Amino acid sequence: MNEPDPPAVLLVVGDASETVDTLYPIYRLQEAGLRPVVIAPERRTYQMVLHEVRPGWTITKEWEGYQIAADLAFSEVDPAEYLGIFFSGGRAPEYLRYDEDLVRITRHFFSEEKPIASVCHGVEIPAYAGCVKGRRMATVAKCRHDLEVAGGVFVDEPCVVDGNLVSGRTYHDHGHYIGPWIRLLLGAAGMD
Repeated sequence: MNEPDPPAVLLVVGDASETVDTLYPIYRLQEAGLRPVVIAPERRTYQMVLHEVRPGWTITKEWEGYQIAADLAFSEVDPAEYLGIFFSGGRAPEYLRYDEDLVRITRHFFSEEKPIASVCHGVEIPAYAGCVKGRRMATVAKCRHDLEVAGGVFVDEPCVVDGNLVSGRTYHDHGHYIGPWIRLLLGAAGMD
């Protein structure tokens, strides 16, 4: 007898998604017995980056990281089939946020109060989708404006939990906020 597929969780990527922001939650989801599903504007391979401010620099610098293949295009996603969603960082969200299908997907997870996680520039997607008003979130300091102009509340902490929404500032915070998000996912799946 075939075992049923584990509950699936969406991870949003595009070219210039941050490598660690993307791979760390994928591996943690797998460890928890959940199935990560990578979504992007279209089914193809995307170039991730290493994205950080290095000593001597006052702005973010990027280096090419690993590549990642999208399992599905945004237009193919029925969000009702998924347990939760993760908004990865890097420069990708700045461009992805305007995709109408991604806005539709994002609004579903907020309106249905499913487990959501966001890190770094990932906040730009739910902010653009009009989903962060009154919500407390962590993000990288340079995205504070994106959050606040959309009505969100910036919190400078490694893990901010606001109901179904869990967030961190940068990849340095993964060890703080991914665990609480996975516990929400497992609870929603009845696996806790």
